[in-house]
Amino acid sequence: MLSSYYVSLSSQLALDKRMSTIAMNVANANTVGFRAAGVSFETALSKSGPAQTAYASTGKDFISTVQGPVTKTDNPLDVAVQGSGWLAIRTPNGVAYTRDGRLKMLQTGELQTIEGFPVLDAGNAPIVLDPTQGPPMIFRDGMISQGANQVGALGLFSIDPSAALTRGPNSSVIPSTPATPILEFSVNGVSQGFLEGANVNPITELTKLIATSRSFDNVTSMYDTLDSAQQNAIRTLGGA
Repeated sequence: MLSSYYVSLSSQLALDKRMSTIAMNVANANTVGFRAAGVSFETALSKSGPAQTAYASTGKDFISTVQGPVTKTDNPLDVAVQGSGWLAIRTPNGVAYTRDGRLKMLQTGELQTIEGFPVLDAGNAPIVLDPTQGPPMIFRDGMISQGANQVGALGLFSIDPSAALTRGPNSSVIPSTPATPILEFSVNGVSQGFLEGANVNPITELTKLIATSRSFDNVTSMYDTLDSAQQNAIRTLGGA
């Protein structure tokens, strides 16, 4: 009977983690460029007794790279990434990659994200514009022009689908393997005057939250039933 308690506990831990993940997704449903989190679960088998007992693992986190909805803003410093590419930014912990295309130009010309991280070109060098030439023109391949002059290019990078992703600032991710510059723009590119929203469907996430909460309640009820049965057995055997 003790193994039943441990199975119930493992289920509660797994469901609690899932609820936390869903809650984070819902909280960031309106965050530009946010990538939804998910948890993949598996079963762990214990051989400590004569029969195998299946436990639920607490799950493995992953970050969804599905594209989010794109909205037109007409702001010349807004860009939406098309395809599977990522913009590169410089953070205190190194280079990270984001789909948040809200950019700003400082008075000194540096191109930064809305949160103040330098935006990089394909060679991982910061991009500096001419602050006296007004808003830039940004083309599909990332090339940036001001007036008749080409002044730089947004770096667009590809991340290996098998790479593990961890979260960074500014809705960014940090891959476990190096990202590579994209040099062909028939599928990938950027669109000036647009922004990509979070790839989170709030209705779907709320539905998942309700279902997970009910599952947690069911497991808790089962745990209480097991506890009551054990107490009854102790009283019965103790009386005998």
